[in-house]
Amino acid sequence: MEHKGYLGKVEFDDEAAIFHGEVINTRDVITFQGASVSELKQAFHDSVDDYLAFCQERGEAPDKPFSGQFVTRITPELHRQVNAAAAVSGKSLNAWVTEQLQSAVERIGAKKATGKKAAKKTTGRKKKPRLRA
Repeated sequence: MEHKGYLGKVEFDDEAAIFHGEVINTRDVITFQGASVSELKQAFHDSVDDYLAFCQERGEAPDKPFSGQFVTRITPELHRQVNAAAAVSGKSLNAWVTEQLQSAVERIGAKKATGKKAAKKTTGRKKKPRLRA
């Protein structure tokens, strides 16, 4: 599920017979739940909107979804090999790594999981989003 750039991951609790989810592309904790798909979808939207309003009330910037940049540590030998592979393919290191990561994501189906729109909401009362720093 996606709302305002925030992605929700949903699970089903068989014992409680309820869907519950968490926003996965922020460091803050934003949760939601619902007994049906339509409830869960509404709860997800409400939780994201409540989180954004909560941040605004406090005068704080909300934790935004990912920037598109990350640092990774690899061995010098792997760095040399990756750089050579990029050069052989006629691409910059950034372009080659981006292509390889995209290919890996497509192989495991993660692109489909984060690109789909699913629906679901919390039951009853609204709760303030739980936040973690």
